[in-house]
Amino acid sequence: MKSITIRPIVEGKKEGQAIVSQFPISFYGDVDPETGKILDKSNPLYGKSIANKIFVFPESRGSTVGSYVIYGLQVNGVAPLGLIVETAETIVIAGAILADIPLVDKPESNIFSEIKTGDIVQINTIKKEIVIKKRMSID
Repeated sequence: MKSITIRPIVEGKKEGQAIVSQFPISFYGDVDPETGKILDKSNPLYGKSIANKIFVFPESRGSTVGSYVIYGLQVNGVAPLGLIVETAETIVIAGAILADIPLVDKPESNIFSEIKTGDIVQINTIKKEIVIKKRMSID
């Protein structure tokens, strides 16, 4: 297990399998609000779902409608369990608040060298940490 200090933004404690995008995400256009699947064909995660996973990404980009897409993911039952981002900005923050999804940013180390898709990760905003509990490999 490895613990990484983070800045909590939206409170919560969640554990699940990580899905990692090394590319910025526009929730409006890059994520299907009805399925949770990545729609951006240039993203290596194209066709994979962020539903019920800990979604790790560097930052968001694009329209403020992205906040409502994050909320729509929750309404449709396909939201991520939690969000880990290098730098959270207002679109993701507002969406995570609306959808009540734990959100953290500013990890003390490079999350892309620490967390891989398939790892079991826990977000704990009370302890101000994420814990990589088990290394896994999925396709």
